[in-house]
Amino acid sequence: MSIDTHDLIVPAELATEQAIADTGDQTTPEAVTHSEDTTSTSSTPEDPTTEAPAPAVTEDTTPERAAEPAAAATPEPAAAPAEPEPTGPTFASLNLPAPLMAAVNKLGFVTPSAIQARAIPELLSGRDITGVAQTGTGKTAAFGLPLLAAVDPKLRKVQALVLAPTRELAMQVADAIESFATELDDVRVLPVYGGAPYIPQQRALRDGVHVVVGTPGRIKDHLDRGALKLDDIRFLVLDEADEMLRMGFAEDVEEIFGQAPAKRQVALFSATMPPAIRKVADHHMTDPVQIAVTRQASTVTAVRQTYAVVPFRHKVGSLARVLATSDADAAIVFTRTRGAAEDVGSALIEKGISAATISGDVAQKEREKIVERLRSGALDVLVATDVAARGLDVDRIGLVVNFDVPGEPEAYVHRIGRTGRAGRTGEALTFVTPHERGKLRSIERTIRASLEEVEIPSPRDVSAHQVKRALGKVAARREAGRLDMYTEMIRTYAEESGTDPVEIAAAMAALAVGDDGPRARAEQEEYERERTEAKSAAARRTSRDGDRHERSGDRSPRGRSEGDRGIRRPARGTRYRIAVGHTHGVQPGGIVGALTGEGGITGADVGKIDIFGSFSLVDIIAPLDNEALDRLARARVAGKPLRITLDRGPAARAGGDRAPRSGGDHRRPDGERGPRARTTPHWDARTSR
Repeated sequence: MSIDTHDLIVPAELATEQAIADTGDQTTPEAVTHSEDTTSTSSTPEDPTTEAPAPAVTEDTTPERAAEPAAAATPEPAAAPAEPEPTGPTFASLNLPAPLMAAVNKLGFVTPSAIQARAIPELLSGRDITGVAQTGTGKTAAFGLPLLAAVDPKLRKVQALVLAPTRELAMQVADAIESFATELDDVRVLPVYGGAPYIPQQRALRDGVHVVVGTPGRIKDHLDRGALKLDDIRFLVLDEADEMLRMGFAEDVEEIFGQAPAKRQVALFSATMPPAIRKVADHHMTDPVQIAVTRQASTVTAVRQTYAVVPFRHKVGSLARVLATSDADAAIVFTRTRGAAEDVGSALIEKGISAATISGDVAQKEREKIVERLRSGALDVLVATDVAARGLDVDRIGLVVNFDVPGEPEAYVHRIGRTGRAGRTGEALTFVTPHERGKLRSIERTIRASLEEVEIPSPRDVSAHQVKRALGKVAARREAGRLDMYTEMIRTYAEESGTDPVEIAAAMAALAVGDDGPRARAEQEEYERERTEAKSAAARRTSRDGDRHERSGDRSPRGRSEGDRGIRRPARGTRYRIAVGHTHGVQPGGIVGALTGEGGITGADVGKIDIFGSFSLVDIIAPLDNEALDRLARARVAGKPLRITLDRGPAARAGGDRAPRSGGDHRRPDGERGPRARTTPHWDARTSR
C-alpha cells in the first residue's frame, strides 16, 4: 500500500512558515548562535511551554550573519520568503543514528513536528512515553525512528512490536517504518493482520524479522500458535490506544504485554487520554514522560467542523444533497454499523453517486482495490465503519460526513482525522437527530470547540449548484468553437416561438440538471414544509427546557397543555403495532427495510415510527390487505418476527408494555421505575432543522 510520507513528517517549509508566524521577530543573535550546538538543542528540542514546533536552523547560518539581524533584513527583503531562516530543532539536532539520519535526508525532510521534536529525544534516551496527538501529526515517525535505533540488525529475532487497531493502519505504519529503515543493514519489517493467510506470515516469522506491526487479534493468534515469540522484545508501541481499547482489544493487549520481557521500552500514543488509557500506562510503563500536542493545533485549525439537525428517515436524501453541492474531490461517510454502511452505500449508488462500501465483511484484497479506486479518482464517495477506515490517508478526501454520531466522543476525533491532514484543509459535517444534542455537546467538550450549525442544502440549492458549475464551463466551451449548429437552432426556435433567448437558456439549464418543473417544485415545497415543522418542534423543545428551569425544582408538569408534550403530530394513515422494540436491538432502518421488502410498499408509505421497550408503533399510509399483513407478520427484524397488527390504543396494550407519555418517566410492568421509552421523532421531519 502506498503512503503519504507528508503525513508522517512535516516538511521544513510548512513547519517553518508556521513557526515564523508564531514567533515573529523574537529570535536573538544569541539564540541563533547557541542553536548551532546540536548537543544543547537535542536536550531541549523546544520550549516546553510551546505546543507548536519551533523553527529550525539552516546549515548556512553563521555567527557573523546572526550578529547583524538588522542588516540582513534590510538589504535583501525579497530573499526571506524563498529561504527563511528557522531557529528551532531540526532532525539533525535530535541525535539520530547516522543511517536513520540518512534515510530522513533522503525523504527530504528537515524540521520535525511538535510530537516528533519532543518524543524522539526522550525515546532515544530510553524513557517510556505517553504521547497524546491527533492522527496526521507525524507520530509514526515519532516512535518509528527511535524504534529502529533500538534494533540490532545482526540479531534476526523480533525486537520491536507495534500494535495497531486495524489492518489498514498496521499496513500504513509498516510501510512507514520500512521507508525509515532503507539505510539500515537488512532490517526486516513484517505487517500481520486478520483477513490475510496465516502461512505466509508464519513463514516470514520463521525466517526471521526484526519489527512486527500488527493487530492485537492476529498477534495473539501467532503467539498462541508459537509462531511469534516475544523473548527478545526491546521496544513496544501501542498506537491509537484509545481506539484499540474502544474496539474491545483490552484483554488481548494485556496478554501480549504480559508475554513481553519485563525490561522493555514502551511508547503509548493516543488521540485522547481517557481513564482506561491512563490505567494501561500506570500498569505497563515505568515513569513515563507525558507529551501532549493540543487537539486545537492539530485538527480545529485544519478542519471546518459543522453539524446539521437531520431526522433519521431523511438522512440519505440530505446526504445526497450535501454530496451534490460539495466541492470536495472525494468524501468519506461514516456509519456506526456494517448494515448501515451497506444500506447507505446502496442508496447513494441508486441515486447515481459514485460510491462504494468497506466494512469488516469486505475481504482485504477487495478493500485495497476500493481504496486504490478512491485514491485514483475512479471513486468519489467511500461509505465506511469506524474500524474499516482506520489508517486511511487519501489526499483527495476533502469532506467527512458523520452519517451517524459516533458512539464515543473520542471516535469523532479519529473520524475527522481522515481530512485536513498535515497541512491540508477539509470539512467535517455531522448529522445530529433532534434527540442527539447531548452527544453533540459531549463531542464539543472533548474537542474543546463548538461545532458550527449549518443548513442542509435544499433541492433548489442542488439545482443552483449544478447550473453554476455548468456556467463555469461556458467560456471554455465558447472558445473551443463549433457552436454554429446550436446557435442557428436556438435562433430559429426563438424566432418561431417568440420566446426570449434568456428564457430558452433557463429552460435548457433546468432540463440539464433534471428539473422538469412540477416534480422539482413538489420536492422543494415538501422540503420547506417539513423544515418549518422541524423548526417549530425545536422551538417547542426549547420552550419546554426553559419552563423546566423556571420551575426551579417544581417537578409537577400538570399545568402543561397536551400540545406541549413533544413532537407528537397526528398519525398519518393507519397505525400498526409490531412486536419488536428496543430490548430486541431494533433500529428504524430495519423496520422500514422489513416493511418495504415484504409488504410491497415504498419508503414514502411509511410514516412516523415510535420504538418502545418491547414493541413499536408504525404509521403506514398505503392500505395493506390481508395478504400483505400475512407476509409482514412472518417477516423478521433483529431476529424477531414482526407479528404486525392494527394498533388498538393504550387500553388494548394495558396487559403489556405501555406507550409512555412523551417527556416523563414511566413505570415498567413489574412496577420498577425505569427510563422512559424512547420515541423516534427523528422519523418525523425532513432534512435540516
